[in-house]
Amino acid sequence: MTSFPHDFLWGAATSAYQIEGSPLADGADPSNWHLFAHEPGRIAGGETGDIACDHYRRWPEDIRIMSELGLRAYRFSLSWSRILPQGTGPVNARGLDFYEGLVDALLAAGIQPVPTLFHWDLPAALDERGGWTNRDSAGWFADYADVVFRRLGDRIRRWTTINEPWVIVDAGFVHGVHPPGLTDLNLAAHASHNLLRAHGQAVTCYRAQADGEIGIVINLEPKDPASDTEADLAATRRADAYMNRQYLDPLFLGRYPGELAEVFGPGRPEFPAEDFALIGVPMDFLGLNYYTRSVNRYDPEAPPVFAAQVRQPGAEYSDMGWEVHPESLVRSLVWLKERYGDRPIYITENGGAFPDPEPDDQGRVADPRRREYLRLHLLAVREAIDRGVDVRGYFAWSLLDNFEWACGTDKRFGIVRVDPITRDRTVKDSGWYYRDVIAGDGDILDQEALE
Repeated sequence: MTSFPHDFLWGAATSAYQIEGSPLADGADPSNWHLFAHEPGRIAGGETGDIACDHYRRWPEDIRIMSELGLRAYRFSLSWSRILPQGTGPVNARGLDFYEGLVDALLAAGIQPVPTLFHWDLPAALDERGGWTNRDSAGWFADYADVVFRRLGDRIRRWTTINEPWVIVDAGFVHGVHPPGLTDLNLAAHASHNLLRAHGQAVTCYRAQADGEIGIVINLEPKDPASDTEADLAATRRADAYMNRQYLDPLFLGRYPGELAEVFGPGRPEFPAEDFALIGVPMDFLGLNYYTRSVNRYDPEAPPVFAAQVRQPGAEYSDMGWEVHPESLVRSLVWLKERYGDRPIYITENGGAFPDPEPDDQGRVADPRRREYLRLHLLAVREAIDRGVDVRGYFAWSLLDNFEWACGTDKRFGIVRVDPITRDRTVKDSGWYYRDVIAGDGDILDQEALE
């Protein structure tokens, strides 16, 4: 196998609500996640993002850690409600100042900032106006993007628009476990479409004033049938269309997959043809978040795709209940190239939630399962590159143990431990391993797994 290219972009990723804390500081207004997390029973352990990793106050320390790890890039998200407290209208200068200071410090440290405009935390004021179900949301997003691009676009060369639209819709509008906490398939269809329109509007806005690179981030989960029965095969096709092709097909093929008619039923709305030209406006790269695959069987009690996941005997699973399956990362990357053409791809998230011990007497946090997860998945990325896929970078999820949405802080993805009481940082063994991977552009990946 070849080594990774010397210009390969090695990074780590976070998101605003998961790490920043201080959600109402310096003129910010509430996001939908701030309000949702404060509703009793919504979050495991009754936790909120009020403190999270306290990154809003401790970001200089976090940049020092990034430098120690040799990161070449840092993917983070911007809090829309810090910058435009009401979602539209007056700009909160202090909110923009925070991100400008972060960006300038990253650049001074030789770390490329890779911001995501939207990673799930919508200004609560816009939620009250229908949020992503309101067709005007695409315009709201473009206006917000314009504010950000005008302030920071001269220093940042690579942007992503929206993180994982499928999760926003499935968790927020179908199963109701994320804000806005709805279970309405018709509204879900509108929200999906408007998120894609918002992406297209933001790309168009960016093209009008900057010449860097911009893309979207899609989470991809390959679907395999539990058997070769027609029921299981059909369930698997629906699951794939709903999670994967619902977003990729409009972006690159100009249409929705036909199986969505089975998922959403006869009430699924029709959308104007001109919307697909906006959705498909050319972008510079695709961001791919990959964690697992799923094996599916038909289940009439599991709407909307009527497929249930089947746990595989002998397989390893993370704390999230996700199968560790690096082979499917190779398959996903090759499939993207074959179905949608040869285009630049960044692995914008990949990582594993595993239980970690307390630091030992020397302050060491031994996390061999996470280290091995990273090693195997980076080998998978290298294999895909050897097979002709244009993968240009990798961002480990996550830099820090953080607020893992409805799971609270119980699920730990970080390559850096964050003490749940003091918020003190400790680089885990996986973090030091990743440092060594970066330093040698992946040369150490062929070493045998740790016992």
